[in-house]
Amino acid sequence: MKLTVTTFLSPEWGPTTVLTGDVPAAVADLKRQPGRELQVHGSGGLVRTLHEHDLVDEYRLLVFPVVVGEGRRLFPDRGVATGLALVDSRTTGSGVAIHVYRPTGRSEFGRVEL
Repeated sequence: MKLTVTTFLSPEWGPTTVLTGDVPAAVADLKRQPGRELQVHGSGGLVRTLHEHDLVDEYRLLVFPVVVGEGRRLFPDRGVATGLALVDSRTTGSGVAIHVYRPTGRSEFGRVEL
């Protein structure tokens, strides 16, 4: 999958790396370099792309105590099934649940015939 940045090419904060072209290959290259962690904030499309290429080491999911009834999904209806291990969980004073998961590999499901 090719993900292309079309509107944001000159960030005003640093250190920031803007990726274009083959984003999964560029992220894999960044992960091999020494330095601080890579983070994705607010881009479900990028997270899905990185997930499909096994480039996500940890998910930090925040669950807010509100039901909106609709909205965007982080993961699509169809996609790569991956097991997750809970490594941390806490709740803020306002009721936001923060869960930290690490991928454990592809999930396999058996078939049941009736």
